[in-house]
Amino acid sequence: METITLSAPKHIWNSISNLIRSLWITLKLMTYNKVGFLGFLLVVALILFSTVGPYFVKLDTTVKVDQIYMTPSAQHWLGTDHQGRDVFSQIVHGGYEVLEVGLTAATIAVVIAVTFGVLAAFVGSWVDDTILAITDFIIAVPQFAFLTVLAAIIHINSMLLLAAILGLLNWPALLRTIRAQALSLKEREFVEAARALDLGTPHIIFREIVPNMMSYIVISFSLATTYAIYQQVGLILLGLVPFSGNNWGVMLSKAWVRGAIFYKGSFWYIMSPVIAIALLQLAIVTTNRSIEQVYNPRLRTDM
Repeated sequence: METITLSAPKHIWNSISNLIRSLWITLKLMTYNKVGFLGFLLVVALILFSTVGPYFVKLDTTVKVDQIYMTPSAQHWLGTDHQGRDVFSQIVHGGYEVLEVGLTAATIAVVIAVTFGVLAAFVGSWVDDTILAITDFIIAVPQFAFLTVLAAIIHINSMLLLAAILGLLNWPALLRTIRAQALSLKEREFVEAARALDLGTPHIIFREIVPNMMSYIVISFSLATTYAIYQQVGLILLGLVPFSGNNWGVMLSKAWVRGAIFYKGSFWYIMSPVIAIALLQLAIVTTNRSIEQVYNPRLRTDM
């Protein structure tokens, strides 16, 4: 009778162990830059705040005319809005959509830029000319004017649709820089060796060239996220993308429409989403310092 060995769980456990070890090493490397690591911790905290927080803090939707524009107190940590609703609960529930649009738009933009930027540099010839022509055309189109016209034609009633539109508009500048780096890398010995072994274009692009640009790609992703966040908040604030959901941009839009700036007690209602957005942007940007530590050993001065 044959003995059946259960080796799959062991392989799974080894994979999990290797993943945990890699994450631990990455976190350790990120600590070499204290400011960057603090930014990373703040990013994690804001993500947890926006994703897990709504399960513990109930959104205040009750209109209380006797508590309009109250200042911060033990009952209302960030005061109340124009209808007497708790501002802190709106901040907790308003971050998820902002992160969703920012991360989704950045992912789309980076994937397009990396794929076609490296492809243009590696293949060259008419492929390079065609991709650059399309890139130049999209760069030449004024984005805000285009989005204004698009908002009049298409009813943008979904955050994912907004993220897709922003992602499809934000890749050209990044593609040009990715292409420039790929042009340099394609002349390296390891790429020439892969060509000599006839490993194929997809293998050379995604296994040889792209991994050597990961530092720049990750940093570009974080910057693309901040840019997409600014775009969505600006569009919502200007009323080009009308949304009635819970969003830091919607909070600013409502504060502007309701004339909150003219009320003495509305300071925290206006500034709370502004501070939340600014903290998120600052955390993402400063995290880039630690990301550089992970990918550039020369920056680690006290190994």
